[in-house]
Amino acid sequence: HLVESGGGSVQAGGSLSLSCAVSGIPVTAISMCWFRRSTGETREKVASVDSAGEPFYRATVDGRAAVSKDAVANTFNLRMSDVRPEDTATYYCAAREGVAAFLPAEDYHFWGQGTQVTVSS
Repeated sequence: HLVESGGGSVQAGGSLSLSCAVSGIPVTAISMCWFRRSTGETREKVASVDSAGEPFYRATVDGRAAVSKDAVANTFNLRMSDVRPEDTATYYCAAREGVAAFLPAEDYHFWGQGTQVTVSS
């Protein structure tokens, strides 16, 4: 069971922080990924962490984003700085058993309900 939180409105150039609460399995035992979908666009990968904790980033957010797992809180977190209007989207966390990370959406078995992020210029 995955539940995202932390979405909302942010000014361009500011930062955002999203969290995905995981229940039923230790977050350290699974591979996880943040996806996002803008209105009228297809879902795209944003950032991912494999079961070993190795991070992976979409090119357009690399250098602006930091993804992590919190083993104590059992959460999967995304922080992004210098946000831009094009970061506006509904953000989803997804999980799968196994080691590999940053896979296509169809390879993730568990999804949260999404949280909306709106960046205004």
